Amino acid sequence: MWRLNKVRHKAAGRHGDSLEELKLKRREHERALRQARRDRQLVSKRLLLNEDEDQPEVTMDTNSGEQDVVSLFHKLQQTGSEREARLKALSKALRDPSAQLAFIKQENSMHLLVGFLTGSDATCRLQAVRCLHELSHSPHTNVAPACLPATPYLLTYLSGQSTKFTELCLYTLGNLCPESDVVKEKLLAQGIIPALANCIENQRHNLAVVEAVGFTLSQLLQAKDAAEKIIPMVLASSLPSHLLSVLTPDPDFGLAPAIECAWCLHYLTCSTEDNRVLLAHGALLKCSSLLVSLGAAVAEGNKEEGMELLICPLLRCVGNLLSSCPVEDLSTQVGDVHIVVALCALLQAYLQTQPALARESAWVLNNLTAYSSALCSALLTFNLVPGLIQLLPFSQGINTMILRALANIAHKKKEFCVQLAHLGLLSALCATLKMADQEMVTLSMDVLFMLVVSGPQVAEEFVRQGGLSLLEAIQYNSKGDIRRRATHLLEHHLLSYSVVKTYLLNL
Repeated sequence: MWRLNKVRHKAAGRHGDSLEELKLKRREHERALRQARRDRQLVSKRLLLNEDEDQPEVTMDTNSGEQDVVSLFHKLQQTGSEREARLKALSKALRDPSAQLAFIKQENSMHLLVGFLTGSDATCRLQAVRCLHELSHSPHTNVAPACLPATPYLLTYLSGQSTKFTELCLYTLGNLCPESDVVKEKLLAQGIIPALANCIENQRHNLAVVEAVGFTLSQLLQAKDAAEKIIPMVLASSLPSHLLSVLTPDPDFGLAPAIECAWCLHYLTCSTEDNRVLLAHGALLKCSSLLVSLGAAVAEGNKEEGMELLICPLLRCVGNLLSSCPVEDLSTQVGDVHIVVALCALLQAYLQTQPALARESAWVLNNLTAYSSALCSALLTFNLVPGLIQLLPFSQGINTMILRALANIAHKKKEFCVQLAHLGLLSALCATLKMADQEMVTLSMDVLFMLVVSGPQVAEEFVRQGGLSLLEAIQYNSKGDIRRRATHLLEHHLLSYSVVKTYLLNL
């Protein structure tokens, strides 16, 4: 159903096993980058492999690479029909980091590339942008500033040219923008935000370009001063609506563009306290709806490669957007109550293989139940609570989030407390109260208090399950707040005459 990066533009000239191996290498490299980004904000460079080369890349020694670059630079200043071949050779030579330094040290070297980039020969323009792309991938920090004379033209070319050319321009800009504050400030002044907005609007049906726009924008949004300088510009542009339009549960659209755009939305939501602009664009509804679709797919056993890289930023978007959403608008903004079904499905599916993703799911579930009685009721109606109770023994922060969600349910209505008790929460609390994790013990005491005070039947059932001796042990062995809570429960709610009398009569 879901596809990751399978719809790509086709390269001409090179076919067979070597081309497939090249594409596979590229897909694996990009997947590794996204995998790393899932766990932390990651500013990374991306190198587009040249899929139409006739020969595989070979490693050159440092001296040879530098000499080749200098020789090619001088030859390219001469007129003749061999310029295209020399530019192509230069792009290969510039893969060597030392050769990159040698090239930018040549006087007017960047102006030479800009000349080819702005010339009338389309083939030379493509080879020139490939040279710039290789330079943008340099590990040397002084290479990116040297490329600044070319950036206005790269931005201009985002409005036209071929898919391959536009994609190269985008990834080159994306590689350059996080290198230094000077480069980033220059790109902002040159209009990179409106250029990206126009590009994604004009190329919204072109998967490769949409993905590249998402990558480049994500590089900008991860800047340290993004919240002050970049995000206001992005929110004031048409980019938010275009990013959201890519989040479409359509198997023909492909996951790769959605992944990049979802991470952009995540960086937007986590970098500002007021997300009203994104809420006005329907971001919470869009992200929630897609999570419902993805959760249904996962519940059916479809855990296609790369799907978790889309689920993660969507979960973070929903969790962050909830804090800015007025409670009275929550049902409209979240939409389908089946979001809780999706979150529970994701929790169960990734508990063993991706515990971090399971924890994110539990975090969003906790946030949703904190604000909405309807969603608390949905967890009970869809019989999802027993599955959550079974997860309370798990650690890594998952059990605390689940217990908080159950506490939210108990806090909403006394009727919910009775249902939770009937579903087995009391016996589960008897186990969590014995845990070494003090946070779990404290939370368990809070939930137990709400259950016990909801009605005498629940209190009687807890006593019947050995609750009195358990609390007495906690009272004896614990200190501070936990001891005080245990004492309060015993003296004011469980050792009362009516409860003990009822319990003794039932023996």
